[in-house]
Amino acid sequence: MKSLKELHLIYKIIGGIALLIITGILAIYLLAYLLGPPSLSDQTPTVFYDREGEIIEDTFGDSYEWVSLENINTSAVQATMVIEDNRFFDHNGLDFFRIVKSLWNNFVSGSLKEGASTITQQYARNLYLSAEKTWSRKLQEAFYAIRLEMFYSKEEILEGYMNTIYYGHGAHGIESASNYFFGKPAHQLTLAEASMLAGIPKGPTYYSPLNNLENATDRQQLILQRMLDNEMITGKEYREAVNEDLSYQQQAQAEEEASFFKDEALKEAARILENDVEEIKLGGYHLHTTLNSDYQQEMEEAAAQSIDEESDLETAGISIVPQTGEIAAMIGGTNYKESSYNRAIDAKRMPGSTFKPILYYAALENGYTASTTLTSEATTFELADGSAYQPSNFNGYYADAPITLAEAIALSDNIYAVKTALYVGGERFIDTAEKFGIESNLNDVPSLALGTSSVSVIELTNAYARLANGGKAITPYLIEEITDADGKTIYSHKPQEEESVLDEKKAFILTQLLTGMFDETLNSYTSVTGASLQNQLTDIYAGKSGTTDFDSWMIGYSPDISTGIWVGYDDHREMTNVAETAFSKEIWANYMEKIDEDGKNVFPMPSGVVGLPIDPASGLRADTNCEKSRIMFYEKGTEPLGYCKNGDVDQLDDEIDDTGILEKWFDLLF
Repeated sequence: MKSLKELHLIYKIIGGIALLIITGILAIYLLAYLLGPPSLSDQTPTVFYDREGEIIEDTFGDSYEWVSLENINTSAVQATMVIEDNRFFDHNGLDFFRIVKSLWNNFVSGSLKEGASTITQQYARNLYLSAEKTWSRKLQEAFYAIRLEMFYSKEEILEGYMNTIYYGHGAHGIESASNYFFGKPAHQLTLAEASMLAGIPKGPTYYSPLNNLENATDRQQLILQRMLDNEMITGKEYREAVNEDLSYQQQAQAEEEASFFKDEALKEAARILENDVEEIKLGGYHLHTTLNSDYQQEMEEAAAQSIDEESDLETAGISIVPQTGEIAAMIGGTNYKESSYNRAIDAKRMPGSTFKPILYYAALENGYTASTTLTSEATTFELADGSAYQPSNFNGYYADAPITLAEAIALSDNIYAVKTALYVGGERFIDTAEKFGIESNLNDVPSLALGTSSVSVIELTNAYARLANGGKAITPYLIEEITDADGKTIYSHKPQEEESVLDEKKAFILTQLLTGMFDETLNSYTSVTGASLQNQLTDIYAGKSGTTDFDSWMIGYSPDISTGIWVGYDDHREMTNVAETAFSKEIWANYMEKIDEDGKNVFPMPSGVVGLPIDPASGLRADTNCEKSRIMFYEKGTEPLGYCKNGDVDQLDDEIDDTGILEKWFDLLF
């Protein structure tokens, strides 16, 4: 038998522990009070508007619909409480009896499998925390629950919970779930429907009647039995609910509209407001965007017409307004629901010949004109490191004769491009790419002329936009204005100061050269690369296509819009089907023609430029004796002097000596 002294010591220890516990609890409650009420987000989804102020329908594939507690069927609320937290109105956020019980069970099992979270705790988790099962998360959850109960009414907490709980299938909240499963608002639910929905949140995959009807029905009956035991329903109501044959509407989610665009707009808004994406997504903001809904619809339809949705083939596209940088339309893949990865923004692929216009702008800066000739023939280049580089033309076709720059661009001659790259020099080529807004890493190798360094669709489309606007630097953007839930404007896009990074005259001349891919007047040893589109296009466009073994590109522009389209496989699978390599051009052409509003594209000609009828083959002036003639443009003083039938006239500075190219390359590098 213990002495009184020993018992007294034990009592002191127990009293001390109790005092520490009480002091700790009081400290926690004092801290909760001093921190004040936590932000009680109503989880109102952000609304997106297009450039005309029209709402862009649907949101991210998930459905969020907030309704007041009064507009939720009483049976749905009771069924939820009886299975999740039957003592909700009797505790202050934490149910200590359930906590002790679950702690003991978890200790015995050595896991965190059994939970004791009240509705308040679950609501706290929905608002502020992740769903991971860790002790630290549970402690945070409990602390937030104390703060919620301290500053908000039970009704406010219950309403918030009913509107944020996840029911699977993209449905957040009872209203969304009711519409999705039964095609009706939450206030019209029957007891059987309400009890079925109440059972889903414990495990949306396991207890959804659309996934496992047997599991869902067992849980529904458990809920109905508990409602009966707690006298929430009568025996008759119980039997009717158990026997009710439920009909599931499985209401299809609304078709996604501009899903990839909205994702990027959300990220841009998060950067602007220096906040998390999730906070913006459900922060009740109004995002006024640059989206042209008509353009977006046409781009999506053009892609769907060319690419079978059952195929693994992917596509990406983007349209940029050259004068402002507004992103007017965007697709990041063939099926957003299957993959939300945005290939227009995040993917980098080899652009092939679509990179050549940047090279040819550098060439124009270094003495080239539309009439500059180089020989197109099978060529092996011996490089400075002693290695040999042997590029080839498509299908092994060569002119085996001099061709002009105009022809080289229209026919996409690779030998001409590599010779030009060697003449210009790698450093100047890369510097020029930076002027075009290219930020990706570029390899200083001759094959860069053929697009062997990977870039994104948005980068290269923006580069072409700088040609379309006469050489001004623009930065693509999606957000025009942001207002908060109260309608207060908290951000408004300010137009950037116009900075000319390209020479206006050279940008215009290159634009005119890029119209040549659609002009069969430039057919030579092979057809122009846009010949298949020539009958489809009714207006003037500038552009360039590009094909590698794994990628197909088409980028082109009118004075009003610059559009880039990419097609390929995510796993870099080789495109062995010739038809697949043509899809990018098909999509681009179908789209550009559909959005062409007036059919009168005219690129404004700057002063200091002259246009002359030119013989495409020789690069000399054309007269009535010439077989072909095309208007080509030159800076004043660089236009050719001779005529195509006057063989005695030298082309003067318009001809680049092929034999001196490697010597110039070595001089530039070493």
